[in-house]
Amino acid sequence: MRIIAGKFRSRVIEAPRGTDTRPTLDQVRESVFSILMNDIVDASFLDLYAGSGANGLEALSRGAKRAVFVDKDRQAQRVIQKNIESLDVMDQATLLRVSAKQALDILVGQSFDLVYLDPPYKKQENVWIIKQLVEKELLNSNSIIMIEADRADRYPEKIEDQKLWKKKEYGRSQLLFYRKEII
Repeated sequence: MRIIAGKFRSRVIEAPRGTDTRPTLDQVRESVFSILMNDIVDASFLDLYAGSGANGLEALSRGAKRAVFVDKDRQAQRVIQKNIESLDVMDQATLLRVSAKQALDILVGQSFDLVYLDPPYKKQENVWIIKQLVEKELLNSNSIIMIEADRADRYPEKIEDQKLWKKKEYGRSQLLFYRKEII
């Protein structure tokens, strides 16, 4: 696994072993960051269900000012910490060793420009998570929420004040992008 672009371009990072973590494919990650190209610089990035941390590290490589990584799996936590240290971004990265639900409570008072949701496909609670992000005021006014989900999963056009504005499909995965509806 590698960082695709930015100051850490082509740097190799580790991924957790086994089948508990499903790393985002390079092609999917490249598509996500091509879509976000104009929104990354100086952004705050929340990587829920971080796995290897690849998405948040890619954001830091491309100019995000900070990234918060959340994962409750101990093996994933070790890999994320190692990847953060290997890229020497400890001052820009925070690793929360808790579940996504716990992290949302811990993060109250902070806000994010970009939020990436990529839980295990069979354990997705993305609609609930988005509702919590809105309710707990964890989103900035122009935030973008990205969901990586199974292609067969169905999502509403609108969740709270967040409207689906882009959708892409890759193999058995789909990417959904939500943003605050402008009234």
